[in-house]
Amino acid sequence: MPHLLRRAALAAPLLLLPVARARAQADGLVVRNAGIPTGVGVALDLGFPNAAAGKGLGVGVTGQLGLGPLGVTGTLARRDPSGSESTRNSVAVSGNLKVFGGPLVPLTVTLQAGAGRFTSETRATSAAPPVATTYWHVPVGVGFALTIPGVVLAVKPWLAPRLDLLRTKLEGGTSSTDTDFGVSGGVDLSFLSGLSFRLAYDRVRRGGENAGVLSLGVGYTFKVGL
Repeated sequence: MPHLLRRAALAAPLLLLPVARARAQADGLVVRNAGIPTGVGVALDLGFPNAAAGKGLGVGVTGQLGLGPLGVTGTLARRDPSGSESTRNSVAVSGNLKVFGGPLVPLTVTLQAGAGRFTSETRATSAAPPVATTYWHVPVGVGFALTIPGVVLAVKPWLAPRLDLLRTKLEGGTSSTDTDFGVSGGVDLSFLSGLSFRLAYDRVRRGGENAGVLSLGVGYTFKVGL
């Protein structure tokens, strides 16, 4: 019992810290919902969270598979937040379903649901033991993408509002769930070769603050017949 009381006392100053850092996306990257690719793709993204999202740098590698109206993505990410938190290693998956659009229709509408998980360690003081906080991030929303074809490349602006759930559990303490509105959007530049460049921004209004993430990425899609 004395050991539990001592840990509770050390963890007390941290009760507000995980909430403050939870403003960020689960892995420090934008929640993308820009349609479903044709075939197999891979992408590398850099995320730059603002102060409300914990700052730092996020780096993620994403694999994606498109099977007609269905799409699946998986992401491994590493985030180095500023402040007293440790590096976050994240894993996230999402499923997408196209409900409108086709080969001859430039506008597509896609439903998306996903889940991401990461754990962060925080210290109240340099001498205090670390206290782990586990986060579950569940975005559920719809994406609108418009493909503007060109001779060399296609330009695809997209916008994706969503319901954003974030569950936070402090080691040895209580858990809480925030349900907020989020929106992401951006522009993809896709070349005929399969190479693409993408710029996106994500924003969530949570706890009276606007947590934002700007991301830059590059990808390649192997358009194979599946």
